[in-house]
Amino acid sequence: MTTQSIATLGRDAEDYTRRWLASGEIAVATLRDGTRIRYVRAGSGPNLVLTHTVRTQLDLFQRVIPLLAPHFTVYALDLPGFGWSDLKPDARKDEPTLRVALREFIATLGIERPILAGESIGATLSLSLAAELGDAVERVFAFNTYDYLPGLERSNLLASIIIKSVRAPFLGPIFAALENRSITGGIMKGGFHDPRSLPSDLLDEYARVGGRAGYSRAARTLLKALPSFVAARARYRSVTAPVTLVWGDKDWANPQDRAGVAAALPSPEIITLERTGHFSALERPEAWADIILARTVKPKLSAVS
Repeated sequence: MTTQSIATLGRDAEDYTRRWLASGEIAVATLRDGTRIRYVRAGSGPNLVLTHTVRTQLDLFQRVIPLLAPHFTVYALDLPGFGWSDLKPDARKDEPTLRVALREFIATLGIERPILAGESIGATLSLSLAAELGDAVERVFAFNTYDYLPGLERSNLLASIIIKSVRAPFLGPIFAALENRSITGGIMKGGFHDPRSLPSDLLDEYARVGGRAGYSRAARTLLKALPSFVAARARYRSVTAPVTLVWGDKDWANPQDRAGVAAALPSPEIITLERTGHFSALERPEAWADIILARTVKPKLSAVS
């Protein structure tokens, strides 16, 4: 397992990210199976690992990282099959496989006692990995966990039609290959209280990534594996680190889903963000950062609502 220059993935893997990451490292970690993982590292202080949502990449945190880097050594990665990390379209992308990749990423970079913070599937992976690592994890912040079905299909009518079609056994590959900027944007905007919170240039980047050879196959593999993220909830009872669960009031999870997650964890703190959808790192970055800082670096901040 090694770390390398971002040049091993080509300039496309750096161009967009460098627009918002004024200082910090963009690099590649190679896992034991040869999978190359793109990541950024910024700031100094306690280790904080950020893990992104479904159909996004580390650039999801472009508004959060500048707020956190003055206080932490912040790491954010593209999970395998996402962003500019290796796609390997036919490789498994279920929760156990991605959890192993996240664990190896942390080990590869020698990240000790990390604070794990994630959004959506990144929140679920943070919790399931914390259950595995025990006292080696300092704390977990889980924003809008994705451990229920149908999940993304609740975004809007377009999402419901497209996601069902992509998962279909025969026509699925055809629908997956049809993804373009308009479809991606239409689906993702259903994950915001205010759709204007999705930056236009970030949507351009998602479309560019979606055009990579094999990306549609990789995306379909993930969508078919979503039940494994539901199954991961059974692992939460083993989490020993302090947990803060954060929900957007407009998130796709319904009250029963949220109650089920809370019940699966030992005494989590629960916060609800008003005027917030599923992609809270983009919609409420200041609240995101304040929640973490108030429980780690700063002894006391005003209440977040």
